[in-house]
Amino acid sequence: MGQPPAFAKAQGGEMTVAPQKSALGPPSIPVEEIIQKFAAQEAAFKIERDNFTYTQTFVLQTLDDSNRVDGEYRQTSDIIFDPKGKRTEVITYAPAPTLTRLELTQEDFNDLENVYPFVLTSDQLPKYDIKYVGHEQVDELTCYVFDVAPKSMEKNLRYFQGRIWVEDKDFQIVKTFGKPVGYTKKRNGQDQAFPDFETFRENIEGKYWFPTYTRANEMLHFKYSDAVHIRLTVKYENYKRFGVTVRIGAPVKTVPTPDPEKK
Repeated sequence: MGQPPAFAKAQGGEMTVAPQKSALGPPSIPVEEIIQKFAAQEAAFKIERDNFTYTQTFVLQTLDDSNRVDGEYRQTSDIIFDPKGKRTEVITYAPAPTLTRLELTQEDFNDLENVYPFVLTSDQLPKYDIKYVGHEQVDELTCYVFDVAPKSMEKNLRYFQGRIWVEDKDFQIVKTFGKPVGYTKKRNGQDQAFPDFETFRENIEGKYWFPTYTRANEMLHFKYSDAVHIRLTVKYENYKRFGVTVRIGAPVKTVPTPDPEKK
């Protein structure tokens, strides 16, 4: 998220996560084996999710000093398949934004698509340092906990940095807490900052854990301007299987054509 172009480059800073003590005993298998198992499961899950339709609602609000909303961006999309089987994002609701103290950048939309619903697959493992933290209870689940950070920053790529919780029976990520990091395009001295976020998954069809809710609520700090309090939510709802498990590709965004007979 950026300030209007009159402002300068974003202030740096790394997200920190308070250390947690393991509530359960050590894992019964080597940590490296756990990592390989959950990465393989995540790869299978990624293919599965690419074959589901769902509704995505993204809301970003700015809050004043009294925590009242003084600006909003809202968009609801259906992730569907067209008659030829091509994965498509159809925007179904997008009122005019009222943001005045922030503007969304391409990095924000990239994070919405790829970082908030973070998936750590086998082919992504070499890009990350992964540190085992512990084995703990999360509500009714028991999870292995890992800290994850990119080894290096490649141009044009965005990454996740933070903590993941991996369910110790299905070996899939069920929760993430962290922030987007990595490449940002320079735009006329525009100042950018990105929030820490938390994403929760739920079990869908009894086998895979799908992202269902992302949230962030914090002050974004900029180098040459006042901090801005933001609240962000993403809801992923109405998951429905489209058909057989085949990789179809990334969705193409479309906007419905208005009906000229409707006024």
